Amino acid sequence: MPKAPTLDELVFSLKSFAASMLALYIAFGMGLPRPFWAMLTAYVVSSPLSGTVRSKAVYRVAGTVVGSIAAVVLTVELVNAPELLSLAVGLWVGGCLFISLLDRTPRSYAFMLAGYTAGLIVFPAVSNPEAIFDTGLARVEEIILGIVCATVIHSVILPRGMGPVLLGKLDAALRDAERWTLDALEQVTTDTRLQDRHRMATDLTELRVMTTHLPYDTSDLRWMTRPMRALQDRMVYLLPVLTAVHDRLGALRRPDGATPPDVAPVVAAVRDWIAAGADADPADAARLIGWLDRLEAEEAGRASAGWQAATRFSFIRRLRSLVEIHRDCRDLRAHIATGDRDLPDHLDPLARKRSRGVFHLDQGMAAWSAAAALLGITIVCAFWILTGWSSGSAAAMMVAVFTCFFASFDDPVPGIRLFLVYTLASIPLSAFYLLVVLPSFDSFPMLVLCLAPTLVTLGVFVARPATMGKAMALIFGVGGSLSLLDTGNGDFASFLNSSTGQIVGIVTAMLVTRMCRSVGAAWSARRLLHIGWREIADLARMRGVPANDGFESRMLDRVGLLSARLAQAGGSVDVDAIDAVRDLRVGLNVVELQRARPVLGVAGGAALERLLRGITDHFRALSAKRPVPAPAGLLDSMDDLLSAIDDAPPCPERDRAVVALAALRRALFPDAALEAQPIAPDGTHESLRQERARA
Repeated sequence: MPKAPTLDELVFSLKSFAASMLALYIAFGMGLPRPFWAMLTAYVVSSPLSGTVRSKAVYRVAGTVVGSIAAVVLTVELVNAPELLSLAVGLWVGGCLFISLLDRTPRSYAFMLAGYTAGLIVFPAVSNPEAIFDTGLARVEEIILGIVCATVIHSVILPRGMGPVLLGKLDAALRDAERWTLDALEQVTTDTRLQDRHRMATDLTELRVMTTHLPYDTSDLRWMTRPMRALQDRMVYLLPVLTAVHDRLGALRRPDGATPPDVAPVVAAVRDWIAAGADADPADAARLIGWLDRLEAEEAGRASAGWQAATRFSFIRRLRSLVEIHRDCRDLRAHIATGDRDLPDHLDPLARKRSRGVFHLDQGMAAWSAAAALLGITIVCAFWILTGWSSGSAAAMMVAVFTCFFASFDDPVPGIRLFLVYTLASIPLSAFYLLVVLPSFDSFPMLVLCLAPTLVTLGVFVARPATMGKAMALIFGVGGSLSLLDTGNGDFASFLNSSTGQIVGIVTAMLVTRMCRSVGAAWSARRLLHIGWREIADLARMRGVPANDGFESRMLDRVGLLSARLAQAGGSVDVDAIDAVRDLRVGLNVVELQRARPVLGVAGGAALERLLRGITDHFRALSAKRPVPAPAGLLDSMDDLLSAIDDAPPCPERDRAVVALAALRRALFPDAALEAQPIAPDGTHESLRQERARA
């Protein structure tokens, strides 16, 4: 049994209804030909959070205008060639959808709307092409009217800003990060650690997406966009650093499980500082960093003497980074609370720069989605042209809309099917309104009273994520049928034809999508892995210093996307063989080694080249279905490179190379021995020779 609506749900529903009725009233007053389109648009753009309504409003208006211009141009040029016109509209919709899927910000709405708006205007207008300009202008006015009314109502009347929601999620993510840090320092079990890791990656991805709407919010937090992004950028680095600390600490522990006595006190001090949370003394962070700096200075001279020393040096360096990141996160969170939009002066210059390319983009799937839209429109239009079906325009419009609406899903078919089921369920209600109720009323107030029970009730369910799709399908069904009154076709035959056209269009979109676009969660998970591996291989293949193009942010985004898909995939993907955070660490360490190339000399450069070539070959050959360990030959390259680094003159780049190489070895060969061993006559460690012989 449905639960009673909360106050927030009821307020949202009433505001959405008020916006739709305001748009409908103004549309009637302006004499627009399709006033119910304005009403439906108001519902489409409504959202429980005012910031998301405002952030999308400008882009929706822009997309509508561009789509209308394209519709007029295409119709004027190709009206005498319906086959070419259908193909041109399909190409336009597919092209706009492709661009939209490559932009995971509010801007994407502009491209998507530019696509299917052209279809919404062109297809109904082919029977009267002489009026295409007037039709396009009317559609723009109706849609913009709905957008403006929804934006004004949700921004002025009891606005619900996203600031408190975003801060709540941010604080929860910070608490999770601190808890996971304590788990890592205390060497908690692997299962718990993996759950924390996936949850943190998902939280960061969600925070980044929400922050794109923040500049348009109604709360005071909208002025804090820059500090919010800086805080999230720092948290991006926390995930690989914390994983590295956990790994190094486990590698350095003695056989009895105890922490080495020379680092145990500082580990305990860091653990206590993290556990203190916001109550910790800010000066404690400076003392911890000073302590770790002294330990690092003591280890620097012998860091490249062997893998045990290199791993110890890497642990101290990563532990220092961990303290710095937590300190910066706490300082930035406190800074946000003060309302100062400028970043703190003490923040590291690199941390003050925003990462670019923070989201994973999949050009291949975007192209397949565009192809599905083109194919669906082509099939329906061919049937329409060959049969002369009077409701073919409705089917073509539905294909354009539904191949776009659900294109971001791995498998759009369940979403389209759900919409189909509830569109069918809306037919009796739509018929009752269109054929029985509305003909009895002749005033706008009575129309409002007539629509209120249904739309206010459905609006409550729109506010609930679990039922939003179902409720919107019912609203679309009722609103689409009422639009028949706009054209004077409010009779049973027209209603039946229009409903049939909508159903045929939705079914066609579903079948075409199933045929050439639907993929499962397991397939998407494997694709995400392969894309990440290819990017790591490309990084290793570079001859120069890789640009700071947001690799770590893209990889972290993939970790978040991958977590959800692995949960859906069940046993069809070998979860134990997959560690996307390890891949992230590999990529970051490859970049560090590339940057150290100038100080390595000729021998070091040659050793680095051999190592990177092996990493490139390994990651290009990886398969998500049959994961294979890194080839043992890479250990030889790592030994040679460590020896070359030991011969290089002391400098900060040399120290970073030692840390990166030790981290890379732990990521690719976590079971490789670290104990210092006698040097064999050929210059290699005896334990490594034995290990490679066993491999």
